[in-house]
Amino acid sequence: MTNTIHPTAIIEDGAQIGDNVTIGPYCVIGADVVVSDGVTLKSHVVLDGRTTIGKGTIIYPFASLGSAPQDLKYAGEPSTLIIGENNTIREHVTMNPGTDGNGRMETRIGNNCLFMMASHVAHDCVVGNNVILANNATLAGHVVVGDFAIIGGLSAVHQFARIGEHAMIGGMSGVENDVIPYGLVKGERASLHGLNIIGLKRRGFDNSDVRALQNAYSDLFSDEGTLEARVEKVSNDYAAQDSVSKLIEFAQGKSKMPLCQPSKK
Repeated sequence: MTNTIHPTAIIEDGAQIGDNVTIGPYCVIGADVVVSDGVTLKSHVVLDGRTTIGKGTIIYPFASLGSAPQDLKYAGEPSTLIIGENNTIREHVTMNPGTDGNGRMETRIGNNCLFMMASHVAHDCVVGNNVILANNATLAGHVVVGDFAIIGGLSAVHQFARIGEHAMIGGMSGVENDVIPYGLVKGERASLHGLNIIGLKRRGFDNSDVRALQNAYSDLFSDEGTLEARVEKVSNDYAAQDSVSKLIEFAQGKSKMPLCQPSKK
């Protein structure tokens, strides 16, 4: 084992530390924490509870991960926080473990994510891969975020909401409802403002995929008929388009929240 551990760091008995780990000054690691190979803790990092940090993750000063959820219903149940590989977690980020309110007892973070300064992931959230939370972005409890989604600075996502893959949440937005995959939303009470076209092109979606998504979006949020009927129509009309299929699967998925709608202004 080749680790670099500053003499001021506190590592409680029982903590599991992998190989090639760097633990900087004044870090505190609890007894039930697992720190995987190649992790770097810059300084003043607190890892608490039943928390696992995946390989290659870098955590910056004053991040606090794994402390008890900010949920009055939490009664000390042995829930977990699972953080994947190669994540970057910047200063003052907070993440909480799960509760018994979702049946899984865990909060889970994917791989290759960036959590900018003072962003927050609450209890029971599920965050996919390659997700970005900008400065001071916050996820309330039980939020699900799909791969490649971006949550803009100072934005807040309501508990139980779903954010679809490749969606973009504009800065200073209050997201109260489910955001479709590829959607672009913004506003104090966020509404849909079309598709995240720039993001799609940056991630290699070809023109035919983008056009199909634009047409499906127009059909899905037209004023004709019920939403259920429009979802069924789009499902039939674009059955051969994988990208549209993901949008339909999301719209048909079980959720406590309605779909975020385009602004009527």
